[in-house]
Amino acid sequence: MDDGDYMQLALEEAEAAAARGEVPVGAVLIMDGEVTARAGNRILELKDPTAHAEMLVMREAAKALQNERLMGAQLFVTLEPCAMCAAAMAFARVGRLVFAADDPKGGAVLHGPKFFEQPTCHWRPEVARIDGALADRSSQILKAFFQARR
Repeated sequence: MDDGDYMQLALEEAEAAAARGEVPVGAVLIMDGEVTARAGNRILELKDPTAHAEMLVMREAAKALQNERLMGAQLFVTLEPCAMCAAAMAFARVGRLVFAADDPKGGAVLHGPKFFEQPTCHWRPEVARIDGALADRSSQILKAFFQARR
């Protein structure tokens, strides 16, 4: 599988989150070429403001691997991570972050605090952005979700 295949899995999680009434963000965590965890947002369902897709996959992977350090992990997420999720990735030592849609309002990787560029950030994953059809699909899922609620 390649980056596009993993992002497609994350998009499936985003669509499932939307079907549950959650903000449609999905994430997949890969270790050694295998899907270790996948999830969509569950903030409303779990009544947990930290239940972002990224946080859920990191928690699941750390538990499965019996290690709070996710060295070598690749995390694929449909939306640019927020500051909380970026900080958690740094603390977990995620090796690579790949995201689809930009988030100018709440993102913290390319926008806002640019978390990984801060001198207080002690671990910086490699960051890649998926362009093209997958990024467009991620943006469309989010736009449709919020338009339906206006």
